[in-house]
Amino acid sequence: MTWYPDLWQHVIAQFACGVDSIHGPSHWKRVERNGLFIAERTGAIVDVVTLFALFHDSRRVNEDQDDGHGERGAAFAATLRGVMFDLPDPHFDLLHHACARHTDGQLSDDPTIGACWDADRLDLGRVGIIPSENFMSTVVGRVMVAHGLDERYTTREQA
Repeated sequence: MTWYPDLWQHVIAQFACGVDSIHGPSHWKRVERNGLFIAERTGAIVDVVTLFALFHDSRRVNEDQDDGHGERGAAFAATLRGVMFDLPDPHFDLLHHACARHTDGQLSDDPTIGACWDADRLDLGRVGIIPSENFMSTVVGRVMVAHGLDERYTTREQA
């Protein structure tokens, strides 16, 4: 993905909460890593999973309750589509839905949306919440929670 480094820097530069935010770039990278791990095992669409990791929290305005941030992240992605990245319409629809609804507590049978949501939920340890199998959409996510997260895909920053 030759466009990704420039896109990443562009989104970080516009992130209101700053680079040290618990919802910021280090979280996005862990979500990406978790999502790619899941996608590899489920057939989820890698570009959608990667873009979800970047955009899902990119329009937060605070660290606390921030209703609508997922929808704002999806809208932000829409403004950059065709400018800094390209996705076919069906894939963009998945990205938009995954971003907009990621805080609703839902599950999804779609492997790509499920991979996105599970990847984010697997990083709840950063805020002191232990992920629950009941909130994982994919078998991979449920196994990761049930058997403990693999060290390579931990919810905590590596020392």
